[in-house]
This record gives sequence, structure tokens and C-alpha cells, in this order.
Amino acid sequence: MSDFLTEAKARGFVHQCTDEEGLSKALNSGTVTAYLGFDPTASSLHVGNLVGIMYLRLLQKHGHRPIALMGGGTVKLGDPSGRDETRQLITDDIINTNINSIRPVFARYLDFSNDKALLINNNDWLCDLNYITFLRDIGRHFSVNRMLSFESIKLRLDREQNLSFLEFNYMLLQSYDFLELYKKYGCILQLGGSDQWGNIVSGVELVRKVLGKTTYGLTAPLITTSNGAKMGKTAKGAVWLNADLVSPYDYWQFWRNTADADVIRYMKLFTDLSLDEIERLSKLEGSAINDAKKILADEATQLLHGTDCLKDIHQTVNTLFEAGSGDLASLPEFTVSEISEKGISVLDLFVLSNLATSKGEARRLMVGGGIKVNDVSVSEETFYHTSDFPLKLSAGKKRHALVKA
Repeated sequence: MSDFLTEAKARGFVHQCTDEEGLSKALNSGTVTAYLGFDPTASSLHVGNLVGIMYLRLLQKHGHRPIALMGGGTVKLGDPSGRDETRQLITDDIINTNINSIRPVFARYLDFSNDKALLINNNDWLCDLNYITFLRDIGRHFSVNRMLSFESIKLRLDREQNLSFLEFNYMLLQSYDFLELYKKYGCILQLGGSDQWGNIVSGVELVRKVLGKTTYGLTAPLITTSNGAKMGKTAKGAVWLNADLVSPYDYWQFWRNTADADVIRYMKLFTDLSLDEIERLSKLEGSAINDAKKILADEATQLLHGTDCLKDIHQTVNTLFEAGSGDLASLPEFTVSEISEKGISVLDLFVLSNLATSKGEARRLMVGGGIKVNDVSVSEETFYHTSDFPLKLSAGKKRHALVKA
């Protein structure tokens, strides 16, 4: 097996492959060009997109050429994969503004010098397509029966949820992207999340039918937290990659607050730490897991925002959260004596620390946006475990407490 596939599997990136043996031979035979698409639906990508970016980074690390494909054309239709409803359509001006806002993030993770990586917009070829010609030359290779069998389409229809003809065309356009990238750049591999499997397989088949050439598809599993929630979502919403939407400090705190059960898995996916080092850190137990969480937060944050921001982040963290220093010295302290396997509820913590007289009052505070843990707003009942402590609790702007375990 190729070095890239070996490490990708070890890090948890591989879910399905159209032809693993053939792909491995291609990877071992020379430089492979591979692409992964990103639809610019917002002014920033978010942590959920980071799996794809790190996939491309790992590919480049092993000497291959990644293409980050901006879906400036496909975003005008909206991808139905993994969705229960039609995407909101956006204008060309907003699409272009979003692409320009997103572009700098890729430079943090990929080396674009001397065309070692490419950033391309599929609107360059999709916007000028002649519909009749496209249907005749491309559409004839697609079976509606087959398209209806793919999971992303089937789920929407099984739930009797609307699937517009506009969205139904998305698979054709994504497949056409692969054909164009093969012809223009010799791209033979498409990467994506497991929800893209149907689209990727269709692209592989289109290249074979039109050009008689062999290409490959490789997907990563959809990443969830250990409790099954969508990774990258918080009480405040998506964890954006642009610093003007989520500050480096808040980004660091997101990773620092990773659940114990997710730390090692996230290290493999979202950092450049060696697998040997991650294996060493996996042996940490009890409160020492906090050290691994800080390493995860440091490594993930410096990849996106650079190393210079870490000094200020560490100073802020030490001032706010390290026992016996700064503001914490003046905060009332409370100790949690019993924590179940599920953890202890934030509502119980506010009652314990006398910041609320009852869980009902704590819940009302929460609904009104008056509850913060470690200076991050909490808007739903959250549970904390031993390794999460100490915690700084805030009720409004003036009442605070420190809780230890």
C-alpha cells in the first residue's frame, strides 16, 4: 500500500475507495493530482471543512498535488447531499465575496508555490455551458434509476422531502468537474466526505465513459463527537476558520474543550503530530488528559493562525484558569465531590456555586444568555467531566465562581 494511504488509514481518513489496489499503484508510480471541492456558501469555512483541508495537506505531505476546488458554479445549485432541505440560493456577488474571504485559509495549510497545489473555481467552465450540448454530451451517460438509488437522493425521497430539479442536476455538474479537472490538470483522484460517495462514483464513471480513462474516488468518514453530535458545532453555532468570526483564543478554547473520548482521534485528523507522539499521549489518564487537550489546542490553532498567537492565548488562559493566579485568586471556590459517568450538568454547577438558587433559575439564566463557562456562552444543558475542571462560571457580567473537582 502507498505511504499516503497507509498514513491516511492510520489517522482515520479512509472510509471508502473505488479501487484501493489501483489507487495505491498509481500513488506509488508518481505524483498524483487529487481534488476536493468546497462550496462557498458563507464568508468562511468552518471546522467541519477542516477534514477535507487536512486530507489535502496529508496528500501534499506525501509528494502529491492537491487541488482545492471552489464551487463558484455548483454553489448556484446547492448540493443535496446530507441535507434535509433545499439550500438558500445566493447571488454571484456574494459568491465572489465569499471566495475571496475563504481563499487565505488554504494558504495556511497548503504550499501553492510552483504549482505544488492549485486553487481553482469551477465557475470558470460551468458558467459558459450550453444546456442542450451539456445534456447531449454529458447527461446521456447518467441513469436516473441509478441516481435515485444513491443514499443522498434516496434519504430525501424516503422522507418525502422536496428535492428540486435544480439540486438533482448537482451530481451531473460535480461529475463534470472531475472530467474537466482530468482533461486540464491530469487529476485522477477525487476526495470527499462519505456523503459525497454517490457524486464521486458518478464522476469516476463519467471519466471512464467519455475518455476511457481510469480515475479513483476516496472518502473520509463524517466526523462526529463521541456523543454522536455533528463535529464543529457549539452552543454559539459553527466554529468558523476566519479570525474575524472566531478569534484565535476562542478557536483554541474549542479544541481545549474537546471531550476526553475524542482527543486522540482529533489529534490524528487535525494536527501534524506524528503517530508515535499521539500514541504516547494516548496513554495519559485522569487529569493528565488535560495536557493532551492543550497540545491538541496548540497544534490545531497554530496551523490556522500561526505560532505567534499562542503566547497571548497561554497568558490569557493562565490569568483566567490556572489556580492561584490573576483574577482567580479573588473568585469564590467550590468543589464537586461526585461526578457520574455522564458528567455533571452545568445547571447543577450553577446551583452548587450559589450562582443560582435552583436549576429552574439557572435554566432561566441560560435562556436569557446569562450563563458562561470559561467565558464562553452556554445555551443548552451541557455536562462536564473530571478532566474539564477547573471551570470558571459566570452569571451575567459581575458574578463569578471557580469550580474544581
